[in-house]
Amino acid sequence: MPYITARIPDELIAELDRTANELGRARSDLVREAVERYLETLKEVQLALERPDRLDDRVVDIDVIKRHLAG
Repeated sequence: MPYITARIPDELIAELDRTANELGRARSDLVREAVERYLETLKEVQLALERPDRLDDRVVDIDVIKRHLAG
């Protein structure tokens, strides 16, 4: 599996480490899962903005759309 490098603020790393310890999981697992969820959400938001009729009665949180639009 390829590696990536990212700059993350110290406070966020500390929170990530606390959460990983509490859950008994590796830091990289949590980061990978967060990226996967973010990308899934981004796709859903883009789909909702392009063609709302394709959502098949799924609900998209308005706050997610606002954050996406704020960029």
